[in-house]
Amino acid sequence: MAYPEIRPADPGESGVRALILAQLEYGRAVSPPEDAHAFEPEAFAGPDVALFAAREGEAVLAIGALVRLDDEHGELKGMHTAAAARGRGLGRAMLTRLLAEARGRGYRRVSLETGAMDAFARPGRSTKAPASFPVRPSPTTSAARTACT
Repeated sequence: MAYPEIRPADPGESGVRALILAQLEYGRAVSPPEDAHAFEPEAFAGPDVALFAAREGEAVLAIGALVRLDDEHGELKGMHTAAAARGRGLGRAMLTRLLAEARGRGYRRVSLETGAMDAFARPGRSTKAPASFPVRPSPTTSAARTACT
């Protein structure tokens, strides 16, 4: 079996939209309302958003996006892997693809905000740790703000 292909995605495609909605549902279930900052599906269609999906054939296994904050700074958003595809390294593969996209766009800094609650400890922070994302408390929320420069 070949490793899943990661390529640009359309948030309106049913499999991509399903993972966006799964990520929203998960985040809302484990986060206080004031700390839920995930994008709605329509926001992934914006001009400053590069959305990607990992696929095996037609099956969408994981998603992730890079959002332009300014000419030198992007933020990771919406990283989510389908439950049946977890444990295969798709989160790290998606992170690698998103960071390559950031380099290609000339970003000097990439940030992400992931929940500080225990529910985010393994899926969020452990995937990003090897990419040199130091974890710092966010000054405005209970989330953990991280940045890779």
